[in-house]
Amino acid sequence: MPYMTIMVSPDLNERTYMIDPKILRKAQLIMLDMLIEFDAICKKHQLQYWLDSGTLLGAVRHQGFIPWDDDIDLSMPVEDYYEFLKIAKSELSSEIFLQTTQTDQDFKFDYTKLRSNKANIVEFHEKDKSITYHQGVFVDIFPMLSIENTEENKKYYDSTLEEIRNLSSTSLHTPNGKDNPAKRSTLIASLKQKHHGWGINKSKVIYGGEMPDVAAWFDIEKILPLATIEFEGHSFPAPNKPSHYLNAIYSFDYMQLPPEEKRIIHAHSIDFT
Repeated sequence: MPYMTIMVSPDLNERTYMIDPKILRKAQLIMLDMLIEFDAICKKHQLQYWLDSGTLLGAVRHQGFIPWDDDIDLSMPVEDYYEFLKIAKSELSSEIFLQTTQTDQDFKFDYTKLRSNKANIVEFHEKDKSITYHQGVFVDIFPMLSIENTEENKKYYDSTLEEIRNLSSTSLHTPNGKDNPAKRSTLIASLKQKHHGWGINKSKVIYGGEMPDVAAWFDIEKILPLATIEFEGHSFPAPNKPSHYLNAIYSFDYMQLPPEEKRIIHAHSIDFT
């Protein structure tokens, strides 16, 4: 994800755009191939998803990757998310590893990553550490919920995601997290209990808690029905009002390039197998 309105670690300047552009572009094209494969699986099984966060911003502002972005962000309705997890093992090619806490016991996060077997990434929070989980360049997939639009729900959502962040493993966006998967699981389950389906107008769409970085919530009618958007010469699903979605995530004018010191990346290094 790009520059966002959340906490990052004190070594911010070290995390700015510094990967060789040719190396980064090669990694981006590998991730694009992963997205194309994922899209084909979703079409085959009639699963809904949409571009999220920095990937949606890249599509709107650059018609492709933000030049310094080093991952892809996707969201799915929670029901489609779980259906994808059921079929992914038999549908994904050998070039992609499905990473969850079930498929990779050392993986520290609650959402799903598609990891490439063709390129590896060392993120800044992994630098100089002995890492035992799969480190392929990645596509993030976040499950989404629909909840009643009330002030009480908004306060609960904000406070729950803040608590989950505090209980999450260290990452770019949770530098002070204290990994506590059991407590996170309880909090995530409490959000799932508020989910009331997708056919109710004036609902709010929220992240399910597996991805706690940003406590944005969205008008359901400005996401569904989905539209399409160009990304790297291909058409992919997107919220039908991308401006609403991006304004909910970003506090700045997202159509303006941020200054170089705000162009934050995950990658300390990328190499190819």
